[in-house]
Amino acid sequence: MIAVIGAGAAGVTTAARLLERGASVCLVDPAEERGRGVAYRTDDPRHLLNVPAGKMSALQDDPGDFARWAGVAVTEFVPRRVFGAYLAAHLDGASARNPGRLRVVRDRATRLERSRDGVRISLAAGDFVTADAAVLAIGAVGDRDDWVPTDTPDSAAFVPDPWAPGALTGVRDDRDVVLVGTGLTAVDLAMTLNRPGRVVHAVSRTGLLPRRHRPAEPMRPPELTGCTGLDDVRRLVSAHVRESVRRHGDWRPAVDSLRPVTARLWDLLPLRDRSRFLAEDLRSWEVHRHRMPSTTARTLIRLRRNGTLRTHRTGVTAVRMLPDGVVLHLGNGTELTAGTVINCTGLRHDVRRCPDPLVAGLLADGIAAPGPLGLGFDTLPDGRVRGDAPLWTLGALRRGNLWETTAYPEIRAQAADVARSVTTTAWSSEVPSC
Repeated sequence: MIAVIGAGAAGVTTAARLLERGASVCLVDPAEERGRGVAYRTDDPRHLLNVPAGKMSALQDDPGDFARWAGVAVTEFVPRRVFGAYLAAHLDGASARNPGRLRVVRDRATRLERSRDGVRISLAAGDFVTADAAVLAIGAVGDRDDWVPTDTPDSAAFVPDPWAPGALTGVRDDRDVVLVGTGLTAVDLAMTLNRPGRVVHAVSRTGLLPRRHRPAEPMRPPELTGCTGLDDVRRLVSAHVRESVRRHGDWRPAVDSLRPVTARLWDLLPLRDRSRFLAEDLRSWEVHRHRMPSTTARTLIRLRRNGTLRTHRTGVTAVRMLPDGVVLHLGNGTELTAGTVINCTGLRHDVRRCPDPLVAGLLADGIAAPGPLGLGFDTLPDGRVRGDAPLWTLGALRRGNLWETTAYPEIRAQAADVARSVTTTAWSSEVPSC
C-alpha cells in the first residue's frame, strides 16, 4: 500500500495515478472534502483559476477533460471551487474503476518514520498508518510571516491565514482592512471584502499587482546556450521578450514560452545567483508569470478608480494592536488604522522555518534534507526525497530543485512521474537508497 499525505490537487492527482497503476492507496488528510486544498477551498465565485480551463485537465493525454466536465470553453477562466469539485470527481472515477483499492483516513499526519518494511505514519488522533512507501503532497508549508510581531496572532484583528475555514467571519463590515501582500491572494480578498464605505489597503515592498492574462500567440522557448549565471539569464530573457514584442506586440508569449525550460534555467544558476534572483527578481517574475484573468483585472481597475482599493509600495515596520483594531506603521513613515490586518504574503520559502510538526520532524530525523537555499526538500528528478526512506514529494516542496513547481500543469506531470517511480520502486525486490 502507498500512503499519500494530503488531499489537495497534488495528493488527489497522485492518488488517481497510483490507482491506475494498480496500487492500493491510503489517502491521509483531515479535510472532509477531497481536491479542495488551500488553492480551491474558496466558495466565492469571483475567485477564478489563473489558468484557462483547457490547461487544467488532470489527464496529460486529454487536455480537454476538465473543460468538458465543467461544460465551458477551453479559454474560459473557471471559479476555483469548480476545479476542486472536478478533482474530487476525478479521484472518485479512478476509485470506481479500481474498487477496494482506496482508503481515506480523515486525520492529520504528525510524524513519518522509516520502518523495516516501509514507513510508519503517526496521526494526530493517536493512531498510525503503515505503508510500503509514502508521497508527501501537502502543498505550501505556510505563509511568510516575518512582518508579524509576537503579540498579534491571538487577536481577532489579525488573520494569519485567510483561507482557513471561517477566517473572515470576524471582519467587520464598517471598518477598513489592510492586506499585507499584493499577490493573487490579495487580489481575491480585495474582491471578497469590498463594501460600500470601506477601503481595502494592500501593502507590499514593491506594490506590484499580478499582470493580466490576454490571448497570446505561441512562441518557441529561447536557446539556453551560453547561460552560466543570472546576468546571462537576464540578458537572454530580456532579448526574448523584445523579440516577442517585435513579432507579436506583447511580452506574454515570451514569458509563457519559458515554461518548459524554467527548471533548466534554474539548474544553470549557481546558488549565489539563485539567492540574488530571490532578492532582486522574484516579485517581477511572479507578477508576469502568475497572472490574473482579464475579468478579475477589470474588477480591480474599477476598485482602484473608485478608491475602495489602495495599494502602498512600502514595507510594514511595526504593528500595534488596539482594543478594536490595528495600526500598521509603514516603511515610508505613514500609518494605517484598520479593523483587521490579513496576512497575504504568499509561500514560505525556507522549509527550515516551517512550524508543521511533520515537516520539522522529517528534517530533525534526517529523513529529508532541505533543498537548495532551504526551498522545500532536496529531491531526485523523479520526486524522491534524497535519503534512505521510501518517500516522494511533489509541488511546492520541490521548489529548491525545480523552482516553478506550484502550478497545476507542473503538478499534473509530477504526479504521473511520482506514481510511476513509487510503484516501480515499491514493487521491486529491493528499495535502493538515494
